[in-house]
Amino acid sequence: MKKVHQLMRAARSGTKDGLEKTRIAVMRRVSFLHRKDHSDDTEEDTGYLDVMVSEAKHPPAQLGPMPDGLSSQQIVRRHILGSIVQSERSYLDSLKRILQEYQRPLMEAEPRILSIKKIRPIFFRLWEIMQCHSMFQIALASRVAEWDTSEKIGDLFVASFSKSMVLDVYSDYVNNFTNAMALIKKACMSKPAFLDFLKKKQASSVDRITLYGLMVKPIQRFPQFILLLQDMLKNTPAGHVDRLPLQLALTELETLAEKLNEQKRVADQITETQQLARCVTDRTLSKLLNSEQSSLILCETLIETVYGERGQVLKSKERKVFLFGDMIICANINVKGPPDISSLVPVGPKYTMKWSAPLQQVQVVEVGQEGSQSKDSLYQLGAVKRSSGSSAAGSIILGPPRLYQELQELQHDLTVVEQVTLLVGTLQGTYQNLNTAVAQDWCLALQRLIRIKEDQIQSANKCRLRLQVPGRPDKSGRPVSFTVVFNTPSPLSKISWVNRLHLAKIALREENAPGWLSAEDNGKIKASLCCPLFVYRMPVFPSKAQEWKLEAALHNPVQCALLGFSAASTSLPQGYLWVASGGDSTQGQVDIFSLNRPTPRPVKTVLMGARVLCLEYVPEPSPSEDNETGPYDPTGVGNTICVGLDDGSIQVYGSMDTAAHCLLTLRNPEGCPVLCLKHSGNFLFAGLRDGTLMVYERHHRGELWNPDSCRKVTVGSDPVRALLALEDSVWASCANTVTVIQGSSLSTQRFEVHQDPMMSVAQMVRAGGGVWMAFSEGSSIRLFHTETLEHLQEINISTPASFHNPNQKSLRVTSLLICQGLLWVGTAQGIIITLPVPKLEGIPKITGKVMMSLNSHCGPVDFLVAISSTLSPNLLKRDSVVEGPDSACGAEERSDSSQESLQQPCVSAHIDGKAKGRGLLLQYRLRSTSGLPGRPLTARGDEASDSSLESLEHIMEDGSIYELSDDPDMWVKGRPCERDGARRDRVTSVGVISGGKGFRRLREGSQVVTTENTLMIWQLPLAV
Repeated sequence: MKKVHQLMRAARSGTKDGLEKTRIAVMRRVSFLHRKDHSDDTEEDTGYLDVMVSEAKHPPAQLGPMPDGLSSQQIVRRHILGSIVQSERSYLDSLKRILQEYQRPLMEAEPRILSIKKIRPIFFRLWEIMQCHSMFQIALASRVAEWDTSEKIGDLFVASFSKSMVLDVYSDYVNNFTNAMALIKKACMSKPAFLDFLKKKQASSVDRITLYGLMVKPIQRFPQFILLLQDMLKNTPAGHVDRLPLQLALTELETLAEKLNEQKRVADQITETQQLARCVTDRTLSKLLNSEQSSLILCETLIETVYGERGQVLKSKERKVFLFGDMIICANINVKGPPDISSLVPVGPKYTMKWSAPLQQVQVVEVGQEGSQSKDSLYQLGAVKRSSGSSAAGSIILGPPRLYQELQELQHDLTVVEQVTLLVGTLQGTYQNLNTAVAQDWCLALQRLIRIKEDQIQSANKCRLRLQVPGRPDKSGRPVSFTVVFNTPSPLSKISWVNRLHLAKIALREENAPGWLSAEDNGKIKASLCCPLFVYRMPVFPSKAQEWKLEAALHNPVQCALLGFSAASTSLPQGYLWVASGGDSTQGQVDIFSLNRPTPRPVKTVLMGARVLCLEYVPEPSPSEDNETGPYDPTGVGNTICVGLDDGSIQVYGSMDTAAHCLLTLRNPEGCPVLCLKHSGNFLFAGLRDGTLMVYERHHRGELWNPDSCRKVTVGSDPVRALLALEDSVWASCANTVTVIQGSSLSTQRFEVHQDPMMSVAQMVRAGGGVWMAFSEGSSIRLFHTETLEHLQEINISTPASFHNPNQKSLRVTSLLICQGLLWVGTAQGIIITLPVPKLEGIPKITGKVMMSLNSHCGPVDFLVAISSTLSPNLLKRDSVVEGPDSACGAEERSDSSQESLQQPCVSAHIDGKAKGRGLLLQYRLRSTSGLPGRPLTARGDEASDSSLESLEHIMEDGSIYELSDDPDMWVKGRPCERDGARRDRVTSVGVISGGKGFRRLREGSQVVTTENTLMIWQLPLAV
């Protein structure tokens, strides 16, 4: 009876029909169900069901010969299936190899090489993992045999890897992996016979792979599956029977991989923290590290470097740097283990703590910040102090001093040439080679040399992390700080350190301690940096009456990363925030906020003749989107912002000009209010209150919308409340139905999304292959498939919100947003909830834990807006010095001292002549010296050819100069960056802004802080 209960418990954790099959097997006394021999094992039985798979009865999957008449996509899908079969066979062979060539010989060795109690933990759960994939291979072989008739495999992955049993055995393996490697390392050092055994096994293998190389394969398995299924999905056309199953399979595998990655990350952090705690002599610090409050954010091996006066490296040594939630620790790395052991298994080092400091007292020192430190309170460790007379008192040279000295010399020379220019202007005679134009050419050339020198310093700083750390007070009791310089393995590593240091400090603020609660964890506080961090709140329209309501907002991004390398990792995403509001039907306005400073600040207010109801950002079309066969016109209007008004008009504004000039006004004859706007390709869709959809087509060659091209599509009799653009269609909501409008043909397909006709669709957001919808009433949100229009999931968001306030009435959803794998839900009660969704091309089903923000509004959440900006891959190269004329993309390489840039497309430009950032206005045409004899002073050497200053034509490359202005909030219109389809931005800065009435903290005893219209801003860790 006991054995039957164990088998039944195992079946319940497996498939749904497992219990019935197990009951029948027990009644028939089938012998293929058996228990492993645990006579020498003390581990707890998990009730796992072992199945002996015979390769004679179940041969591996084998793809037959390719039939004739297949399409190109069918051929590609067949090849991908072959890769899946081959990959799974190789993976199973690796698992069998671990068990047969390592575990079995060790278990059967006489005399014993290792005890049974040590062998079993090393190979923990490998047998169960092999059983999972043996069963998957049987099903895969069956599916491969019928591939040419069914062409379906996605449902097989869902059925095989959605079981809780798979997650359990893989979780156990991942959590035990670090412990298994530690056991192998310890056995290698204490048991020479075991070390010889591993060496012989590696030497006798064909591929020379180590035991570690084999045992890491289960950790890598699901990412490999994801890549293969992504390829399969890309080559599966819409409407194919396998498309939805593949998307569901991607969702299951991504969810499983995310959980395993998180468990491994936590396990690795615990191991690193425990290893450090064992090496700390301070009992208080050791106790703190071993407590649950200790939260390791980042740890990495960095090179601490000391430089000489000429920039030479005097000393460098590896250090292990640990960033915790409230402190930073630097440790010496003492022992890495014998080389013969390190080649077989990663060996963790031993540490000796060098220094520790509270996080709030540690500062990142960047270019332009060194001079602000007093020489009395700053001591250089890993840096060098220059005694040059040109250096300011107390100036710290952090890095190669030669570059800094050359920069100072160039700045001095530019000051002298500016004075000479003024003197030349007083000459009364006329001289061909001595006039104002020549002198101004010298200024321009020196400015370019300064720019190049700043870029060289910037490049040198990309892998150099400088920290100002508090030290012990001196004899007089004054605080003393020292500066350490670390070389990071890559620019990506440095920017990650700067970002995590910045966000870890934000996480210590009162608003983030705690910032979020989880109902599933019974109110357990999430660790820092695991949730979005609340960084700022600000009032909007404080002078307006209380009845003014926020209506809409959007992020107007800048076209290139104009902050310095390190500043970009700590700031909010750059650009402008447009916020629309209105009072009665005759009053409305749009406020423009600059995000180009540490905190947002208003720069422009645009008054409207009617209430503003919606906003839409329309990027400038790329040449591929232009239907014209003619050349692309670079003088187009660029990016635009469309404003929908209550009087039925649509006003189009230029997005790069903070003067906010109206470029075009579109009107519908009936004057029906414009409730929503959405652009798709070369079309602008406007949803009206009377159920009509107005469609405007863009003029040719990237110009504005053509009012004469307006077409009407009748969606229904109720208002069109929401629009959503997909790849080749637009979804329009009307009452409880959604109409799909196809491309330029404007053909429609309508489907019902709610059985109650009074429940109108108010919000729609898309992620992957699904669309989440919220309704005018109720607290439920629903998920629909973008292709089959099938209803896939429904979530009631009142349940998690009721955890904080059990008496809370049913919530009503007022806004939706999907950003960085989170579905943000704003409610009429001001509460903001996040739900995790997959980030890949799968179905965005919600399977994770729901989080509720403790920072909320007092009234409805009127909008949720994502703000994001990216760093170019060129910015992440070690040696990325700009070698071309000033251009939009080249402006990304500005040093940290140059905060922002401007382009003046006409004849004048603001020249950054001083390090302090003052503007020097030169009324100067670039082509003015092109006719003068002789070789002009130029910022580039002899290798510069056609693009040198000898050929000063007003072309796109060097006709536009980006320079610093006195006011970084104000921008003028600039040309777009060069379009490079192959370019991929790797580092993304992301934030979320909510707008609503008032602000309050959802904590016991907390009170309402303000009742006026408020913006709340969250920042997420850099996505690298």
